Amino acid sequence: MQDIQVIVPNLHWRYSGVTATNRTAAPRIAGRIAAGWFGSDTPPGIRKLGWRDLVGLRFRRPRRPVVWHARRNTEMMAGLVLKWFGWPLRLVFTSAAQRHHTWITRFLMARMDAIIATSEAAASYLRFPATVILHGVDTARYRPAGDRDAELKDSGLPGRYAIGCFGRVRAQKGTDVFVEAMCRLLPRYPDFVAVIIGAVTPDQRGFAEALEERVRTAGLSERVRFLGELPIDNVPPWYRRVLIYAFTSRNEGFGLTLLEAMASGAAVIAARAGAAETAVSDDITGVLVPPGDVDALERALEPLMRVPERAAAMGERGRERVVTEFSADAEADLIVGVYRDVLGRP
Repeated sequence: MQDIQVIVPNLHWRYSGVTATNRTAAPRIAGRIAAGWFGSDTPPGIRKLGWRDLVGLRFRRPRRPVVWHARRNTEMMAGLVLKWFGWPLRLVFTSAAQRHHTWITRFLMARMDAIIATSEAAASYLRFPATVILHGVDTARYRPAGDRDAELKDSGLPGRYAIGCFGRVRAQKGTDVFVEAMCRLLPRYPDFVAVIIGAVTPDQRGFAEALEERVRTAGLSERVRFLGELPIDNVPPWYRRVLIYAFTSRNEGFGLTLLEAMASGAAVIAARAGAAETAVSDDITGVLVPPGDVDALERALEPLMRVPERAAAMGERGRERVVTEFSADAEADLIVGVYRDVLGRP
């Protein structure tokens, strides 16, 4: 533990978008500065820390500061408590939310040594100075299919083309908007199938069952598939199988699935939420639509379904954009720059 300079905590019981962004950045951070991961879902490429390691840092000699990089309120609280009890921590927080923060979040942020915002929009809601660092994506992990037709066929789904919508099944993610658009469009385009991947939490069970009933009523149960929550390593192949990806969130902190789909070569129809307007060049690397608008989503999807070659070309341009501008390595470089500032090291 003598060399540890950064702790990346992940204090959350279930896998989430925050966990996914943490897992993408952390191994790259560890390749640039001595870092360890504390909590669940440790990714390969970074040292896993336990309670014994954490206690060891408290009594390490010589006594050197360590960055604690929080992404949730619970992690900010934990960092503050450890600092109050003598751990030599420098506290960094990443804010992705595009909304006004609660008083408790503001209270915690006021005690951070540095704040990172994941977009200019997220920074605009902060009352504190922040460094804007856009999320990046692993373009080797999320990559286009060598043969999309063959990959879709191997999945066992019917049809020649797939449209995907990934994320927790709930109104905030706009799953209902996607399902309604599919119920309108799929009867006109028999070569297409829709795939929905994401967890259904207990409080959303009624919402999900209503969507499934809507699909059954439309006679589309074989062509609108709810696959539930998949192990994280099983998700990238599904991005490679979809020709078009629908990002339908009504509100979003960033929306990493959008970048993952673009990196995988899918054409994207994106609601103007999260970082969509930063990531997508309208009508070039994707199509932007108003959040929660089924009619607009339908109008945007239909030309790409009518001419799949157009969707494929858009997906290629989207991949190029992500590789050029949304690299996970560039994100890690900038984050480590913030760490070095708060540690006072060149």
